[in-house]
Amino acid sequence: MIDGSNEAQYTPDIIPVGTSVTVHVPASSANLGPGYDSLGVSLAYFDELTITRIEEGLEFELSGEGAEEVPQDASHLVVKAMQTAWKAIGLFELPTLRITAHNRIPHSRGMGSSASAIVAGVVAANALLPEEVRLSEDAVLQICSGMEGHPDNVAPSLYGNLVISYGDNEGWHSLPVAVHPDIKPVVAIPDYEVPTKVARGLIPETVPHRDAAANSGRAALLSQALSSHPEYLFAATQDLLHQSYRATAMKPSASLVAVLRGHGYPAVISGAGPTVMVFTRGQEERENVISTIEHFSQTSPASIFDQRKLVWRVLPVEIDTKGVIVTREENASAK
Repeated sequence: MIDGSNEAQYTPDIIPVGTSVTVHVPASSANLGPGYDSLGVSLAYFDELTITRIEEGLEFELSGEGAEEVPQDASHLVVKAMQTAWKAIGLFELPTLRITAHNRIPHSRGMGSSASAIVAGVVAANALLPEEVRLSEDAVLQICSGMEGHPDNVAPSLYGNLVISYGDNEGWHSLPVAVHPDIKPVVAIPDYEVPTKVARGLIPETVPHRDAAANSGRAALLSQALSSHPEYLFAATQDLLHQSYRATAMKPSASLVAVLRGHGYPAVISGAGPTVMVFTRGQEERENVISTIEHFSQTSPASIFDQRKLVWRVLPVEIDTKGVIVTREENASAK
C-alpha cells in the first residue's frame, strides 16, 4: 500500500475490465450535542454501491433516496471521490465504469449522506486497484476528510462505533471507541431539508468563554457516557456551541429536542440537522421515546416553512460496529 504521495502514473488498464467491488457504507451522526466537529457515531443504516469496470462509457443505475436528484455523470459525488483517490496513486484518466447504487441515507438531513458517498467512492476506488498500489488506511482517511472538510462524519462511516477526531499540522486523526451495548439510538427524520452550508452559516465567530468552558466539560463527559457510563448521557449531551444558534433554520426539530429533553431523554440535533437523535437505554426507554416523538408529530402545529403538517420518519437504529464493508469480484459482467 502507498501513502497517497506516489509519483508513478498509471492508465485505466491497471483495473481489468470485469473487476467489480460492492460497498456497504453506514450512515453517521456527528456533533452528538457538544462534540462539535470532533465526535461522531456510525449508524447501522446503509447505502449499497457496486462499481464495475466495463468496456466503455459511464453508466448509472440508481435507486432509493435522492436517485432522481443527483447527477448521472462525472460530477456525481461518488465519481469525484473515486477520481480523487485514483489521482493520489497516479491514475488521472477516469476508467469506464458502471455504478449501481441503492441509497437509504436521506440527503441534507444530518445523517452523513455526503460523507457516506465520499467514503463509498474512495473505498471502492481503492479496492478496484491491485493490492500493491492501494492507498494506506491513513491515506484513505486523509482523502475522505479533505473532501468533506473534517472527519467527524467520514471517520465513523470508515471505522464504525464512536469516533473521536482531531486535526493538526500533519493531517487528520481519528480514534474509534466502542459504544456501550445498552445504548440504542432513535432517529426522527423530518420531511424537510437544511443544507449544511446554511446551518454552518448561523454559528457565530465567537461564543462566551463560559459557554466554551462548559461545552468542553460536556464533550469530555460524552465520550465516557457513550463508552462506559450511559447513565450520564443526559448531562453529557447538553450543547452550548451550535444547536441554539441553528434553531431558527429548523424550528420543528429544535422544538422536538426541547420536548424530549423536557422528558429527561438525551436528545440532540444529528449533525447539521434537521434530524433529531436520541440515545436511549434499553427497549422500554426506546419505546417511550418513540411514543413521545409520535405524540409530538400528531399534536404539533403546521410547519413554519409551508404551513403544512410535517411527516417524521421514526427509526430505531443500532450502533454500527464495523464501518464500511467492501467485497471484490474479479469477473463481473462488464458489458
